[in-house]
This record gives sequence, C-alpha cells and structure tokens, in this order.
Amino acid sequence: MERFTKVRELLASVEADAEKFYNAGNNAAGTRLRKAMQDLKVLAQEIRTEVTEKKNSAK
Repeated sequence: MERFTKVRELLASVEADAEKFYNAGNNAAGTRLRKAMQDLKVLAQEIRTEVTEKKNSAK
C-alpha cells in the first residue's frame, strides 16, 4: 500500500506542471511532467510485481 500512496502523491505533485504545460505552453513544465510520468511508470511496475507475488503466495 506504501507504493500506491506514493503514486497518489506523485500525481498530486505533478498536477500543477500538467496544467502549466497543457494550458500555458510551458515547455519546462512538460519536461518535469515527462520525468514524473516515467517515475510513475516505474512505481506502477513495482506495484504490479508486488501484487503478483502476493497473489501467487496466497495459493
């Protein structure tokens, strides 16, 4: 559950950059957004692995 909480925090922290990039055309915010999305991808994969391991160990 800790990683899922990190995902929510990451999304909340990058929301302002998404707003700046899409609505104000701020390219630096787009760079920060891309990095955050890569971090999100890594966290999502870690969660997927954790869920699979937990699911398979319960059998």
